[in-house]
Amino acid sequence: MPPSKPETSEPAGGVLGTLSPADFLAGYWQKRPLLIRQALPGFQSPIAPEDLAGLACEPHVESRLVLERGGERPWQLEHGPFAESRFAELPPTHWTLLVQGCDRHEPALAALLERFDFVPTWRVDDVMVSYAAPEGSVGPHVDQYDVFLLQGLGRRRWAISTQPVAPDNCLDETELHIMREFEPEQSWELEPGDMLYLPPGVAHHGVALEPGLTLSIGFRAPSVGDLAADFASQAAAALPAARRYADPDLALPDHPGAISPDALQRVRGLIRQAVQELLADDDALDRWFAAFVTQPEDVPANAIDPIDIDTLRRRVRAGESLWRSETSRLAYIDHGKVGDESGVCLYVDGEEYPLAAPVARLAPLLCDRRHVNARELAPLLDNEEAATLLVVLCNLGALRFAADE
Repeated sequence: MPPSKPETSEPAGGVLGTLSPADFLAGYWQKRPLLIRQALPGFQSPIAPEDLAGLACEPHVESRLVLERGGERPWQLEHGPFAESRFAELPPTHWTLLVQGCDRHEPALAALLERFDFVPTWRVDDVMVSYAAPEGSVGPHVDQYDVFLLQGLGRRRWAISTQPVAPDNCLDETELHIMREFEPEQSWELEPGDMLYLPPGVAHHGVALEPGLTLSIGFRAPSVGDLAADFASQAAAALPAARRYADPDLALPDHPGAISPDALQRVRGLIRQAVQELLADDDALDRWFAAFVTQPEDVPANAIDPIDIDTLRRRVRAGESLWRSETSRLAYIDHGKVGDESGVCLYVDGEEYPLAAPVARLAPLLCDRRHVNARELAPLLDNEEAATLLVVLCNLGALRFAADE
């Protein structure tokens, strides 16, 4: 359990203040909170309040409006998309607008994620941005994922409690999971550039002291239920259709309406055998998981002008770099070289691309960061497989040239 008095790190040139990434992971990640004063000195939010409101009006953007006061009931929750006129109707205080996945629409927010590359990129969820009027809040609550709360505009007071939260400690009259009882152990006022890290399970309550923006850099932690359900669905589809329940030794039943003990035993055996076979294949499990965590969000794709290999080579050799799309997820697995095979598989938006040995170094180039400069790409373009793969990914919208934005 985290200590009752979370520590503070002062500025030192990195987003973690005086801490090295290794020390942060060893001492704080999923263990205890950390306040980082001026994690980003002089930070100015890449998105303005009016732009955030504009995103909340878009039908493909997930947005919510929370009115602690001024609605038909306390803690009223509304889901977007919103009409522009809705914002003119809001009271002067006690409300918050939250917009998910802002990094998929604002490249500067996507670039901000690179400052957190001490955590594997497949763990990144999104950058949620919230705008709060004075006294705006979403109430004291608990999240089951890691989050960095970066103040982008205005001041916000954060209070936390590291004590266990009972499952029934929740207001009944709202869709929001707001704690009915919350006793803070410590609180701080955050100004632009300050950042608070919270591991899963730490109760927290943020209240705006003035109009402001907070950027929430959240990290995914899939539930075991979600993992099991998706794996079971994918694995079941791979089982041969001819493999079926069979009872060639069926005996005359005393009661046709009853499911006999023999039938139940056969079914239990079929399921257990199938599960054992599926779980015994580590390679299949690994490949399923990589595809699972790179599934893209349901975001409309931008129009793409297809390119060919000659165009790709010409533009890269002219010095143009490639950028990963804000809406795509990339990761790779390196199983280790076996014979002439590299053992490297690239996963892009849920699709698998096995890479031959000469092409394998494309995987870390594309996955470790959003930007791949032309100097690194150019030597690979003489390889037809590498050039073809890059063209495929460009034409799918996973990669793009900066000039094509």
